[in-house]
Amino acid sequence: MRYVDEYRDTRLAKALSDRIRDISHSNIRLMEICGTHTMSIFRHGIRSILPKNIELISGPGCPVCVTAIPDMDRAIELSSKPDVILCTFGDMLRVPGSKSSLQKQRGNGAEIRVVYSPFEVLEIAKANPKKRVVFLGIGFETTAPTVAATLKSAASIGIDNLYFLSLHKILIPAMEALVSSKDLNIDGFICPGHVSVIIGSNAYQEFVKRYHKPCVIAGFEPLDILQAILMLVEQIENGISEVEVQYKRAVRPEGNPSALKVMWEVFEVADSNWRGLGLIPKSGLKIRKGFSVLDAEEEFELTHIQSEEPPGCRCGEVLRGAIRPPQCPLFKKICTPQNPIGACMVSSEGTCAAYFKYAA
Repeated sequence: MRYVDEYRDTRLAKALSDRIRDISHSNIRLMEICGTHTMSIFRHGIRSILPKNIELISGPGCPVCVTAIPDMDRAIELSSKPDVILCTFGDMLRVPGSKSSLQKQRGNGAEIRVVYSPFEVLEIAKANPKKRVVFLGIGFETTAPTVAATLKSAASIGIDNLYFLSLHKILIPAMEALVSSKDLNIDGFICPGHVSVIIGSNAYQEFVKRYHKPCVIAGFEPLDILQAILMLVEQIENGISEVEVQYKRAVRPEGNPSALKVMWEVFEVADSNWRGLGLIPKSGLKIRKGFSVLDAEEEFELTHIQSEEPPGCRCGEVLRGAIRPPQCPLFKKICTPQNPIGACMVSSEGTCAAYFKYAA
């Protein structure tokens, strides 16, 4: 397949892995912080062709997985209100809260609709004027601009029965929380291509300057990832820390100014609760006061309860990269894709789901 096969050439993959083997002399721990990278690494067997001294660990790159249990509980509470239509992306249905899930709520009669684009909620709200329609906004800087554009459209049209619950996350504060964890010992980061298309490579400069951890922004094909690993190993073995872009065909230093503009028109930085990482300052996006009439936090009285993972579930530690899924006592025994106990087993980009499918 043109433009895909070129990035899956086994001869080039072997050459890259041989080069990594030749230049790597230290024990190196690299974290990919993107669920798409995690799945690609497993799907293409990248770990199997790396030398033993190179360890890849999966981080909190799946937006479905990092949605905190208290936030899921608020979404579930919203769905239980008789006049509400809750709209969300499909993966969110099975994410467990403390006592239920949106899928269970829908089975019990709640009106919950799966959408593929945030703009679909505009038509749903117009078609149901006697209902309050709520869109559950999740994701990193990749999805936030589209949600912001939808919110702006709703405001300009004057739809008065549509609300947004923003659970959006910002990537780099989570990276700062990870490198501040003394038990992780991360030597470098494989940074997500799609987030970086929006925020640009310049966004990582201050992080690298402060923490001296090299970052390479990578595409999602196997050769992209192998080349990014080689670039990181070269930096680490030479004792330098820089921001490099492997994914040059998509990522610019300044990112996407138009997407950033609409995102910051609608959202502002706020503290945010992450599954596995807890409350991280300035790591989320909340709706600005100028759009407060569309903010579900303003429209509804929602319960804020601190909830914990189910007994035995170590999803939080998996998201931090502190353990691998097989170290969780529930993995494959009780927690499976058909019966997910933790969020890491729900999404197709979740680390536990990847281990179950490709390494079980």
